[in-house]
Amino acid sequence: MSAYFSKEFSKFFIELAPNNNKDWFDANRDRYEEFVKKPFRAFTEKMIEGISKADPRVKVSASESIFRINRDIRFSKDKYPYKMHMAAAISHAGKKMPDVSGFYFQLSPEGIQIYQGAYFIETPTLHRLREYIVREKKTFKKLISAKKFTDTYGGIQGDGNSRLSGEIKKAAEELPMLAAKNFYWGAMLPAKTILAADLDKQLMDHYKAGKALGDFLDEGMK
Repeated sequence: MSAYFSKEFSKFFIELAPNNNKDWFDANRDRYEEFVKKPFRAFTEKMIEGISKADPRVKVSASESIFRINRDIRFSKDKYPYKMHMAAAISHAGKKMPDVSGFYFQLSPEGIQIYQGAYFIETPTLHRLREYIVREKKTFKKLISAKKFTDTYGGIQGDGNSRLSGEIKKAAEELPMLAAKNFYWGAMLPAKTILAADLDKQLMDHYKAGKALGDFLDEGMK
C-alpha cells in the first residue's frame, strides 16, 4: 500500500512560507494541484468512508469537509493570502460543525493536528448540554477518564470561563469544565507521519478513541 502523500506535500508549504503571494502560487499551481490538493482530497474521502461506517449519520462529501487554502484577510492585519496547511472537518453537519461533535485534522510541515469534540455551540444548546452533563455526570466522568481516551488525547479541553448560576454553578465545583463554552480534545502527530502508508488508520484510531465522548455530547446537544 502506497502513502497518500509524498515529501512534495511539505516541500510546497516550506517554499510557500517566504513566497506567500498570488504570483508565486499561480506559478506553482500545478504542484499544489498534484501534490497537495489532489492527495488531500483522496485522503479526506478515505477518512469520510471510515467515519461514516462508525457513524451512519455522516453522509458528507470531501467538498463539504475540506477548508479552502485561501485565507479570509478582510478583517486581518496579516494579509498573506494562503494558509500554511490543509485541513478538513468531518461531521454529519459539515465542516462548520454547529451544535454537533466532529473530527478535525490539519496537515502541515510542522505535523498533524487532530481535534475532536464540539467547538461551535450556540448559547441555548450550551445550556442544554450543561444540564445534560449534570444529569449524566457519572457517565461523563467515566468517559473523560477512560484509559484509551486519556492515552490518546491527555484529557478534555474547553475555552472560556462563563458565569454560572443555580444547579450548574454548584455542579461546577465538582466539574469545572461546565464553565467552558466548548468541549474538545486534541493531539499532535509528528510531520513524518504524513508520509505513513497507514495514515488513515492512525487518524481513525484517534477518532475511535474519542467517539464515545463525542456521541455523549451529541446526545446532550439534541
